[in-house]
Amino acid sequence: MLDIPGAVEADWPDEGVAAHYGDPMGEQRAMAAGRVLVDRSNRGVVTITGPDRLTWLHSLTSQHLERLAPGTTAQALILSPQGHLEHLLTLVDDGTTVWAHVEPGTARELVAYLDSMRFMLRVEVTDVSTEFAVQSLVGPLGEDWRVSRSWDGESFHWGAAGGVSRVTTGPFGIDVIVSRAAVGQLGPALAGMWAFEAARIAGRVARPGLDTDHKTLPHEVGLIEDAVHLNKGCYRGQETVARIQNLGHPPRRLVFLHLDGSADRLPAHGSPIALPDGTVVGFTGSAARHFELGPIGLGLIKRTVPVTATLLADGVAAAQEVIVSPDAGANVRVTLRRDAVPPPPAGRKLL
Repeated sequence: MLDIPGAVEADWPDEGVAAHYGDPMGEQRAMAAGRVLVDRSNRGVVTITGPDRLTWLHSLTSQHLERLAPGTTAQALILSPQGHLEHLLTLVDDGTTVWAHVEPGTARELVAYLDSMRFMLRVEVTDVSTEFAVQSLVGPLGEDWRVSRSWDGESFHWGAAGGVSRVTTGPFGIDVIVSRAAVGQLGPALAGMWAFEAARIAGRVARPGLDTDHKTLPHEVGLIEDAVHLNKGCYRGQETVARIQNLGHPPRRLVFLHLDGSADRLPAHGSPIALPDGTVVGFTGSAARHFELGPIGLGLIKRTVPVTATLLADGVAAAQEVIVSPDAGANVRVTLRRDAVPPPPAGRKLL
């Protein structure tokens, strides 16, 4: 779609797709009104087939997947042994195959890890990113709006009649996984990644690789509710998730940044976030100029930073808005003090 007149290619991490098609702010307004197509064909697409696919993914990821109904979207995390975020999968099962899409440039690493964990199970993992692409239809979902398009014998419907194969629901609409020959054929007005990212940031949605680092925990960026099932069995990193949920707080928290509009620049990705006295308390993730909110961003800062503190993101003044509460986790609080434990009866020992 970079061949479309007016298309301007996006920068990292979205090389290969359009940042905009000549009118970034107009595309944002069109997206707010609904019914736009965003080319996200740079995302990785992975398939998992075989009769053991759901129980196997259930054992490896943070999500409860063993009874996932066909056509139902799920988000699942693959964590490190220490509980740090490695991959966020958005997936759907069509009855025979799990289709998952992931951040650009991460599919090969994901497939390598999954292949290493197959053992004797009846599963096959394939990186199909060169054959299939993600197209996002952004806007309100409802009974009165359905988009249909057929190719390769398949029909896709947007709206209450959705839930067909290779369609996942996202925070702003739906993501359709199509053959690369069908890229750009879903029909409505076009918007680029600048508009999509501005909407994502305004929606307070963290993006792995942009708003995270190698130490990020799911609690820190608000992934617990949508991508983690807290009552399922063991998986890699689960011990850390459970410990934070039950006994402690994550060390950092995601914040929304209302950036100073008088500055002539946006803070660079990864740049430090500091207090007015110069103390560095975190880093800047995503930043964008929103057509209504002005310059905005997301940042990951220390949990203990006061919620009323003014911040400096790469030197740009920013008011923070809480996304992840400083009280995240610690649903079970230990109140028993050692000095409150009565002594054991005479002749008995405490085990």
